[in-house]
Amino acid sequence: MQPLTAREVYQQLRDAALGVRPFQRLDEHVEPGLAKVDIEGWRLTLDIDGEHLRHCQNCQSPDGRDGDLDTWQRFGTDPVSLLSTWELAQLERLLTETR
Repeated sequence: MQPLTAREVYQQLRDAALGVRPFQRLDEHVEPGLAKVDIEGWRLTLDIDGEHLRHCQNCQSPDGRDGDLDTWQRFGTDPVSLLSTWELAQLERLLTETR
C-alpha cells in the first residue's frame, strides 16, 4: 500500500477550510500542542502552537493508508505548507471554535 502524499492530505485540509467537508476535533487525549481531527474519516494529528497550525504530524485515510511528517519532509514539504494564507486562517479558526 502506498503511503499518503502531502498533496492528498492537503486536499482534505483545503476542503475542510472551504467548508466542503466537515471538520471535527476529536476529544482524544493527546500531548499538549497536538490536536486530533476527523475530516470525513480522514484522521489527522495536527501540531498547533497556541492558536497557530504549524504542520500535520500524521494522517490515516479511510482506506487505511498512512502518511507522516517524516515522509513528507523527506520530499520537501508537508500538507500545511501547501495551504494558502486564507485556508490556513480558516483551519485555525475551526480549531479554535471546536476546542
